[in-house]
Amino acid sequence: MKRTPFYEIHLELGAKIAPFAGYEMPIQYDGIIVEHKRVRESVGVFDVSHMGEFRVSGKDALGFLQKLTVNDVSKLTPGRAQYSAMCYEDGGIVDDLLIYNLGDSYMVVVNAANIEKDFEWMKKHLDGDVNFENISDEVALLAVQGPKSLLTLQKLTGVDLSQIKYYHFVKGKLAGVDMIISRTGYTGELGFELYFEADPEICKKVWTAVMEAGKEFGIGPAGLGARDTLRTEMGYMLYGNDIDQTTNPLEAGLDWIVKLDKGDFIGRESLLRIKNEGLKRKLVGFTVVDERIPPRHGYEIFKDGDKVGYVTSGTFSPILEKGIGMGYVDIKFSNPGERISVNARGKELTAVIVNLPFVPNRAR
Repeated sequence: MKRTPFYEIHLELGAKIAPFAGYEMPIQYDGIIVEHKRVRESVGVFDVSHMGEFRVSGKDALGFLQKLTVNDVSKLTPGRAQYSAMCYEDGGIVDDLLIYNLGDSYMVVVNAANIEKDFEWMKKHLDGDVNFENISDEVALLAVQGPKSLLTLQKLTGVDLSQIKYYHFVKGKLAGVDMIISRTGYTGELGFELYFEADPEICKKVWTAVMEAGKEFGIGPAGLGARDTLRTEMGYMLYGNDIDQTTNPLEAGLDWIVKLDKGDFIGRESLLRIKNEGLKRKLVGFTVVDERIPPRHGYEIFKDGDKVGYVTSGTFSPILEKGIGMGYVDIKFSNPGERISVNARGKELTAVIVNLPFVPNRAR
């Protein structure tokens, strides 16, 4: 089991540690609801150094990434990040990811549980003048998220953070450390992700500086538990739950990142066929009516007694104070306002399909 360079800090803070994607990770510190509301109302800090990072360079780097991903990497100018995905030939999803254009190279950020699988998949398709490296163990990653995140971090850098647009980044110093300062996140709040050297001493320096800078705003750490409830409220997908090898980007509502007209890429022909034939199911969001019981991954969804789908993610929303979930349902039952029922271990939960996100997205 691996540990991030912040592991000792988590222990000192009394975090509840549990295995996740091959790492010993903090699940919670003060409680999931406390940490969730901290991020929604002020500012919270996540150690997400378990995420994977690959460096792609060489004169054929752009062509390589174009072939492997569904979005149009040619639109990605230096200083910008792009949300994308890789697909198998049949349109199933290998992983969802971020691509950063660093000017002289690209950085691909992948899900922690998929690092090895993704690296092998990409390596298998190497072609031309491309240098491809797994730099995951060299990179520390902190996500500083919440409405007070900018005010917190601005104290620590000469970079004007208010000028960094959503899905843009700069290279600069923060807390005296060289890093990538990125206006991205997984919470739906104003926030930044900080990429820097995974040295425990440097990590302690940055963590301490950020916590000191945010003290007046009630800053605190947040674990993977709150990360999951926050992303669910936003309708953000989690690989292994909402998307995987058996799902395609079109039925998952990711058609906005699938650029079928950009030229050939792995899975394009299958996705084109799926689009032309019409979707048979769709990933939807739903809220539970008159019950505080949260739906859970794997629960079956019914309509008038017939099974029409299954839950992929579910939780109790600390903001809405009700159960919320996402799941795949037959396309004819996917419209907002449709009433469905969820079998929660024998108890029937009445639910209604709603537009995502569940709460307003303030990240932009």
